[in-house]
Amino acid sequence: MKHIALITRTLRHLALIAALLLAACQEREEHADLHSAYYWSTTWQTDSAQQAFLRANDIRKIYLRYFDVVVTPSGEVMPNATIRFATPVAPDVEYIPTVFIVNDCFDKETDRLDQLLLRRILQISETHDVPGVKEIQIDCDWSQRTQKAYFAMLQRLRTAAHEHGIQLSATIRLHQLSLPVPPVDRGVLMMYNTGDISRLDKNPILDIDDAAPYMRYLKDYQLPLSTAYPVFAWQLLVRLNHFVGIMHGDDDLPVLPGDTIITREAVPDTVVIVRKAIDRLRPDANDETILFDISNKNIDRIKQQHYEKVFNH
Repeated sequence: MKHIALITRTLRHLALIAALLLAACQEREEHADLHSAYYWSTTWQTDSAQQAFLRANDIRKIYLRYFDVVVTPSGEVMPNATIRFATPVAPDVEYIPTVFIVNDCFDKETDRLDQLLLRRILQISETHDVPGVKEIQIDCDWSQRTQKAYFAMLQRLRTAAHEHGIQLSATIRLHQLSLPVPPVDRGVLMMYNTGDISRLDKNPILDIDDAAPYMRYLKDYQLPLSTAYPVFAWQLLVRLNHFVGIMHGDDDLPVLPGDTIITREAVPDTVVIVRKAIDRLRPDANDETILFDISNKNIDRIKQQHYEKVFNH
């Protein structure tokens, strides 16, 4: 009998241990980091390299730039550079339609902009079979000057989006952390473009010294956040030791004798340092890690090890 009792207690202990291990595994799964990415190009085109990259890095969500909103020379607020779908979207990935709005738009009449945005986003999604849109995102480098008009537009857009069962998010630039919180469901902290691009002695894409003064606001920022980290590079044209512009193509800017082209790129080790700093200040902001961006040129240019460092610091 003692032997049977001992076996029974042992089995109970093993069952308890198994239950605890299962609960721990489930908790880890519930809190597992979500891997996402931006796709910031005027043409959506997937190939085998991109598809392999998505699978290898378990990327389940793509923030897909649909179009920009700009002020035309005649002073009208109009859409621009609408995305073209050269290939179908993948059915097993969640897509977040994203719209970039130039800040100067909010110096104009924007009372109907929210209606136009939602209608155009839904039309593009339906036309190109973008499945189950659950969220849309607005990207704008708003300022105190345009805050009132921008926030009013967001509030109207959020209300209308909710009627369609869609959440609204907005990008949050570092300098905006010290400003009022926009009326959206959540934000994405843009942890890039932190410095003055015209300074040739620093990396303007991401520099911890440039980011640090703003990060002190992160802990108390009253909005659910995810964080986007850079994986891109710029080609800067320099003339007589002065910054001229970013080169986007071979014929974009004239290169004169004596000019210099300087490459500025996201440094994996710097990204990891910044990510760890955010872990200490606001760990939930890293529950979803977003790469900016996975246009095909970046996948081709940067080694897989770079991305793995960012995702798995």
